[in-house]
Amino acid sequence: MIRPLADRVLVEPKEAETKTAAGIYIPDTAKEKPQQGKVIAVGPGKKDEPMELKVGDEVLYGKYAGTEVTLEDKKYLIVKQSDVLAVL
Repeated sequence: MIRPLADRVLVEPKEAETKTAAGIYIPDTAKEKPQQGKVIAVGPGKKDEPMELKVGDEVLYGKYAGTEVTLEDKKYLIVKQSDVLAVL
């Protein structure tokens, strides 16, 4: 498994919506990048900035934040703690 360093967290993005509330299916080309996910692993934090997030938190993050990585055919996102906008 991936172990983030410093103030970074490993997030498993939530799946993009495939159908609207009205029942219309959204094609892959029109899907928006998800901005919500579950924290899978956290780094130890920095000396001047302790880690506030913990494993299992549902979070919202910036649309273009982080770096995508693929591990065992699953997509993850590594983001800085400062790129996380809110905990749900």
